[in-house]
Amino acid sequence: MDISYLKLDKEKTILVTGGAGFIGSNLCEALLNNGNNVVCLDNFATGKKENISPFLEYKNFKFIEGDIRNLKDCIRACTNIDFVLHQAALGSVPRSLNDPITSNEVNVSGFLNMLVAARDNKVERFIYAASSSTYGDSKSLPKIEDEIGKPLSPYAITKYVNELYAEIFGNAYGLKTVGLRYFNVFGRKQDPNGAYAAVIPKFVIQLLNHESPTINGDGSFSRDFTYIDNVIEANIRCLTAPESAVNTVYNVAYGERTSLLELITLLKNYLSEYDQDISKIEILHGPERKGDVPHSLASIEKAKQNIGYSPKFDIKTGLKEAVKWYYKNLK
Repeated sequence: MDISYLKLDKEKTILVTGGAGFIGSNLCEALLNNGNNVVCLDNFATGKKENISPFLEYKNFKFIEGDIRNLKDCIRACTNIDFVLHQAALGSVPRSLNDPITSNEVNVSGFLNMLVAARDNKVERFIYAASSSTYGDSKSLPKIEDEIGKPLSPYAITKYVNELYAEIFGNAYGLKTVGLRYFNVFGRKQDPNGAYAAVIPKFVIQLLNHESPTINGDGSFSRDFTYIDNVIEANIRCLTAPESAVNTVYNVAYGERTSLLELITLLKNYLSEYDQDISKIEILHGPERKGDVPHSLASIEKAKQNIGYSPKFDIKTGLKEAVKWYYKNLK
């Protein structure tokens, strides 16, 4: 993605934690292409070496293999860093339900380590991946940043604790932070494999293999699916936004919701352009997942007003782009 229009100072050195992961590697690529010096910290727990292997030839790229649960790794990674884009985390509601201890160690203790390292190295801004799961059992739609409910999973608790810690570090130490509550991000480099694969790449790989995807529930649950380039834009805008826009949280989404049935229909239509037999594949239904929120829709007015966020990709435009990449790379 070309981010030159966002006018990020090319002299800035930026640390991307979790930089070998889905979102992190896309951020690294955009920053490198902009001419910035980029440091990537990852332990490959969920990230992949192939996501960053093309960057190893860049003179302005440095990779540190390390774990955010280790404070020394965090301090080393934050040395001489201007901005931090903190993406490292253990995602997935089901994963956190199966193993809440590890999710807490990475997402809470690891996050605190990164805040301390950023503070002690006098980092200018610390932008971190928050989550729409923070809205919990709140039934109001659209989701507005200052109206949340009770968390429905250990993962949701960890991401809310991140916001609380960030606020304390802003108030107590003057660290400038911004939390970005991501809503169901999808796009290139998203892993379709594993027990905790996100729904879109999982459906895509099943359809490409002529397997019947299983929807949890009746398919009426809806999400504000957000294409990766919208997420990249939001992160970079937080680095260039005025001082008045920091020390808060923003929804990062498109501002429209799509049901799972609508999603699978779109995927079948777009993939059928490459393989006509995909249009005939039957869709199966399974039980609802524990901890799942029925509906999710973001208000993005705060991000629009404060940081100039202007997402270019709706669900259809984003899926068309994603399907091209999926078909080329996952077939």
